[in-house]
Amino acid sequence: MTTSTFRSHGEGRRVEVRTRSVGLEGDLGIPRDAGGIVLFAHGSGSSRHSLRNRFVAELLREGHLGTFLIDLLTAEEEAADAATGYLRFDIDLLGDRLVAITDWLLAHPETRALPIGYFGASTGAGAALVAASRRAAAVHAVVSRGGRPDLAWSFLPQVMAPTLLIVGGHDFAVLDLNKKALEALCVEKALAVVPGATHLFEEPGALEEVARLAREWFDHHLAERQEEGG
Repeated sequence: MTTSTFRSHGEGRRVEVRTRSVGLEGDLGIPRDAGGIVLFAHGSGSSRHSLRNRFVAELLREGHLGTFLIDLLTAEEEAADAATGYLRFDIDLLGDRLVAITDWLLAHPETRALPIGYFGASTGAGAALVAASRRAAAVHAVVSRGGRPDLAWSFLPQVMAPTLLIVGGHDFAVLDLNKKALEALCVEKALAVVPGATHLFEEPGALEEVARLAREWFDHHLAERQEEGG
C-alpha cells in the first residue's frame, strides 16, 4: 500500500509516495484539462531535479499533459549510489518502485482517470520498460531518451505500450543498443535519431527536439487511450 503527503511547490505540488519500505519524494504537476500523465524515470545518478527532464516536463505540461517527476532513490540511497554507482543499475529495484508509483497514480483521485505514460532517461529507461511490462494494462506509451533498453532485455517482448526510442546521432554505442532493442520490441515502436546530438543532448536545439518528439508520441497515444474511455 502507498500513501502520500502534499505541499505547495512551484507549478505543481510536492508529493511523498510511501511504498512498503521507503518514502519517495516527487513533484506532481497536473494542468487544467490534462489528457494524460507522464511518469519520469531518471537514470545514471540523476534525480527529479534533472534540468533536462524538468525542461521536457515543462513542455509536456504546456501541451496539457500532467507530469510526475519523482526520485526513485531516497536521499540516503542517493548518497550511497554517488559513492558506488551500484543502485542506478539495479533495474529490478527501480522497476519495482516505478510499479509502486504507478499503482499510486491508479488509486489517487486526481490521477486515476488519466492515461499513464513513462518517460525514461538513460538507465531509467531500462527501469521504465521493466515496469511497463509488469503494468501492461495501465501504461499506454513509453518514451526513452538516450536510454539503456538493453538493461531490460528479457522484458522487452512483454512490453505492450507503444514505445519511442530517442537517441543522439553521435551517441554511437547507445544508438547501437537501441537499434537492437527496437528489433526485440513486439509493439508499435519507432527509433528517432537526433542528428549531431550526443548522450546528454546538450547541443543547441537537441533537447527541444527530444521534447517535441516526446510530446507528439504522448499526445497521440494517451489521447487515443482517453478516447477509448480509459
